[in-house]
Amino acid sequence: MKRATPLHTAILFLALAALASVSGCTNDNDDSLLPQVPEAERTSVTNNAITNLEAPIPPQCYTKTEDRFNPCYTCHQRYPSDEERMNRLDDGALQGGYAFSDVGLSNHWSNLFVDRQQWLESVSDEAILAWINQDNYQALPARLKEQEWTGFVPDLAHYATPHQAFDENGFARDGSGWVAFNYKPFPGTFWPTNGSTDDVIIRLPKAFRELRGKDNQDIYLLNLSLLEMAIKQLDSLSIAPMDETAINTDLNGDGALSKEVRQLHKREHYLGDASDVALARQQYPTGTEFMHSVRYVGIDEDDNIVVPPRMKELRYMRKIRQLDPYDVASRYARERKDKRLGMLPTFINHFDEGMENGLGWMVSGFIEDYDGNLRPQTFEENMHCMGCHAAVGTTIDQTFAFARKITGAKGWGYIDTRGMQDAPSISETRGEILNYLKRAGGGSEFRENPEMLQRWYHDDGSLDTAKVQAADVYTLISPSRERALKLNKAYTHIVRHQSYIKGRDATWLPARNVFEEVDAGEPPLPREHQYFGWDIRLDWQKKD
Repeated sequence: MKRATPLHTAILFLALAALASVSGCTNDNDDSLLPQVPEAERTSVTNNAITNLEAPIPPQCYTKTEDRFNPCYTCHQRYPSDEERMNRLDDGALQGGYAFSDVGLSNHWSNLFVDRQQWLESVSDEAILAWINQDNYQALPARLKEQEWTGFVPDLAHYATPHQAFDENGFARDGSGWVAFNYKPFPGTFWPTNGSTDDVIIRLPKAFRELRGKDNQDIYLLNLSLLEMAIKQLDSLSIAPMDETAINTDLNGDGALSKEVRQLHKREHYLGDASDVALARQQYPTGTEFMHSVRYVGIDEDDNIVVPPRMKELRYMRKIRQLDPYDVASRYARERKDKRLGMLPTFINHFDEGMENGLGWMVSGFIEDYDGNLRPQTFEENMHCMGCHAAVGTTIDQTFAFARKITGAKGWGYIDTRGMQDAPSISETRGEILNYLKRAGGGSEFRENPEMLQRWYHDDGSLDTAKVQAADVYTLISPSRERALKLNKAYTHIVRHQSYIKGRDATWLPARNVFEEVDAGEPPLPREHQYFGWDIRLDWQKKD
């Protein structure tokens, strides 16, 4: 593999206007559930300097493939040139290829190589369970207002406890317009067995939720369904029973108005007060919002894995502009050129408002401070989000989860993987998790999850296909109680050291299958271990 083109300039510091406060409350509590860490040993939380100019390259990209293991295909893809797809990055050549800039050849995610075994021993099971079951979301809006924060202030009531926040159809009980949907977690890092539970919720602008100036849940659900069809490129999908006569609209395309229909057919415009807005192919309408809570691995009284109250992170995206097709093509062409030239990534920083990803979205987030309160992320911490939401070829309009929603009426409601089938990618026939475990050679990008190896692989390293096919998604990707406790404890070491800019993976043994430095001559994966055409969208009708 050729070495990346040498950089002509090196940016060592980014002079940014200082925020009033990014560290939040730093008062050390004597009765803390976690061990204390001297301030001198903590990573500085600052907006005035950046230590990793290639922060958008995630730790997983430094995995050693050993010429046969390929977890890369779920992010980096190549598609047929005649496929009507918004994402035209065409980055499949990065599968198992370390095409980094000179700066990127050094793995800055040093937290992967930290031994945290002693830390785990210092945190009791009782303490970590108490920690993860605390609500660190509720106080966030008031704390932001006290700081005169001018960016997004989370406005969903009771988000820490989803059964209080959402009804059975996923609609926020507080009338805020947020809607939860049930989706299949993205392969690898976002499986609970690798450290985190999560959820994703969506909100469309006010006009999409109203009919003649008044809230109308049926109109909102229909518009969400039309959006789902645009993202997934479907001609029709199932909906909850709808009365066409109430809205004077033929929804199922049969040319008549019926009291009850259960199918929605493709149309050119949204409905209700958004009827003047045309649907755009694989794009969300301007003003669409997402919140994504990344949480610890919860454990209930029966040792089931659940979503706990405490959030590690709260991520936020807002669509600030729709892009014309020519603009999309131009931006992706520029991204490919910059990658070939080994140029460093750059993004426009809007401070409290977030960081612009260059493809129509504003991205921001909150993360735990030393005491576990959520605080705004720093510039460098936000940069970490850009690798996945700006520069990978598999996303649809720079997002992951909505395209992976259970299709149609059954997919509305808070995430629940119990009983969920291992649906395949729409471009493949066998279960997505089954294929991932075969191709990646383990239960994570790093192949260092011994529990997954023990559960789903034979002693010779081959996959136990029949066992995988017999399990639901919850069983496939959830850890044991013992592993969940260790994952939670390990992550608190990162929290206490505030060392997010060195990596966020909840590991307690130094990584073995990860490069600390990449040799520019490291060969790419052989062609027989590359997989092109894999699609992030899922076929919920197929059975193995």
